[in-house]
Amino acid sequence: MKNFKFLFLFATILAFTFTSCGDDPEPIITEDSPVIENLKNGIMNGKLEEDYTLDASVSYTLSGSFLVDDGVTLNIPAGTQINAVANGVDIYIAVLQGGKINVNGTAGNPVIMASTNSAPGDWGGLTLCGKATTTAGADATAEVGGFIYGGSTDGDSSGIIRNLIIRGTGAAINAESEYNGVSFYAVGSGTVVENLAVIDGADDGVEFFGGTVSVNNLYLENNEDDAIDWTEGWNGTVNNAYVVNTKADFSTVVEADKENGNPKLTNLTAVSSVGGTALQFKKQSGATITGLSLVGYDVTVDMADDGPLANVIIDGATADPALSYNAVATVDIDMFSWASAELTEVVDLSGTLSTTLTLDSSKKYRLSSSYIVEAGGKLIIPEGTKISARAGGVDVYIAVLIDGEIDIQGTPANPVVMSSVGAEPGDWGGLTICGKASTTSGANSTAEVGGFIYGGTTDNDSSGSIKNLVIKGTGAAINSESEYNGISFYAVGSGTTVENVAVINGADDGVEFFGGTVSVTNIYLENNEDDSIDWTEGWNGSVTNTYISHTIDNFSTAFEADKENGNPMFTNVTAISTTGGIALQFKKQSGATITNLYLSGYDTNIDMADDGPLANVIIDSVAATLTGAYNTGSQVDISSWTWINAEL
Repeated sequence: MKNFKFLFLFATILAFTFTSCGDDPEPIITEDSPVIENLKNGIMNGKLEEDYTLDASVSYTLSGSFLVDDGVTLNIPAGTQINAVANGVDIYIAVLQGGKINVNGTAGNPVIMASTNSAPGDWGGLTLCGKATTTAGADATAEVGGFIYGGSTDGDSSGIIRNLIIRGTGAAINAESEYNGVSFYAVGSGTVVENLAVIDGADDGVEFFGGTVSVNNLYLENNEDDAIDWTEGWNGTVNNAYVVNTKADFSTVVEADKENGNPKLTNLTAVSSVGGTALQFKKQSGATITGLSLVGYDVTVDMADDGPLANVIIDGATADPALSYNAVATVDIDMFSWASAELTEVVDLSGTLSTTLTLDSSKKYRLSSSYIVEAGGKLIIPEGTKISARAGGVDVYIAVLIDGEIDIQGTPANPVVMSSVGAEPGDWGGLTICGKASTTSGANSTAEVGGFIYGGTTDNDSSGSIKNLVIKGTGAAINSESEYNGISFYAVGSGTTVENVAVINGADDGVEFFGGTVSVTNIYLENNEDDSIDWTEGWNGSVTNTYISHTIDNFSTAFEADKENGNPMFTNVTAISTTGGIALQFKKQSGATITNLYLSGYDTNIDMADDGPLANVIIDSVAATLTGAYNTGSQVDISSWTWINAEL
């Protein structure tokens, strides 16, 4: 039912054709780079060459090396999760010289970078390359990735890291070199690092290769080499570090090497249940440590190359390997309670379902292609479940076939959400349900979407239950005449429960009924680009409490009805437009009975497109008129419909 939009599109093309002749320059069409396209689909791979902000509602898959180029900023908002494929040294994130990463986690919503099982050595971790000084010299080459680092800008900034959890890093390059949880290569003091946790790494938790960067609040647990490692004259500060070792054969709490930049460690608490060495200093290295508490280590201070103990100052005095340094903990582990957050499992939805499946609201679901509930199958979706649909157009949708069921168990406080990441019109196909109720198209008809079979004689047929569902970004176009809707009801029977449904930002209809007898209670429809509610083939269900909002130009209608009149019933209808347009359009012999209608802002309230009988349209007990204002009804109160605001 796209005639209006098709004519508008045709006219636009003609206008462009006739105004594009002559010497006018060709229009510039820009396309996103493959890296940006991948990011929009939740994949991190390649070199980022323009600023980009990740979306916390998406679970990103790190499938290869991801580089942030010189002059480019990667923003990572609170709550973002990056799931690293367990493929060793080929999987890492690196910020090159001149690039920036802004990790904006919070204590209540940290950013997580981890492999699914968080096994040590699964992936390469995070590497930052800066322009600060290092004894390796300017433009040195890193042992990982061959990245360039080092310069003379000690105040250089590589961005911000706040409330970041990293797990499962430390993939080995060779017998001598491994990736760390976070590698700081000549990173400058302009970089902010606060609340960082590195857990279960196969190599170091953090390592500093020169530079001047400082870290506040550092939690390191079971990193299999060193918890804190530095070399090349690093001279920053670590304030409030807590180290836990419960796995045998780790290397050290601290390993320092080469020249002494005299970094400062203020409040370092380390606890081991497996012995081991706490502080190891190689060559001429050293540090000034204040507030040291060591528990359970066999060796407290190890001068591995007999370097000068005078370079290591602990609590105001030269270090003494004979001392236990077992003071009361100087750092409260409770300050790192945020570091216990786990990577949420991401589950792919695709293919077919012929049995009963209950989703888990604690997991993240990604609809990557079609997902079809076949006859005998039942998809149960608990409250609070969120399904992120890939912006893949007509190839991405959920369909429930005849004798299949869907049971959406959202609540007003915790609705179910199905949406593409950007919630842009036409991103994906939406939800299609096929039943066995009657339709004037006849039994075993073929749907215009998917070629699904629908229709029969069982008017009380049930396709399940939909309660408190929010759908966004649907309406992918099959061709110029057919599109997916937010929800398509194909001959769905009255045994199906549908209540509290919102369809927002659809490129086609919000909901469309193809025959059937299903009824709906409480429906919210906002900025669907064709019709908000569309019906055909003799649908004769009812809708109680409808709220429609149009704030975009060139939509089709609030209602579009077509073909035979099944006389569906509408009780309490509010439709408001800020951009004109047509409110209620009836084609051929179609009609409806509407009680308590409120219309505002439309150019045309009633349109009998094919001069069908107005007597088929009963509004507040009388036949409709083409001149009626229909603005005296009481508006549907949606102030309590808080579920419509749910996001991915």
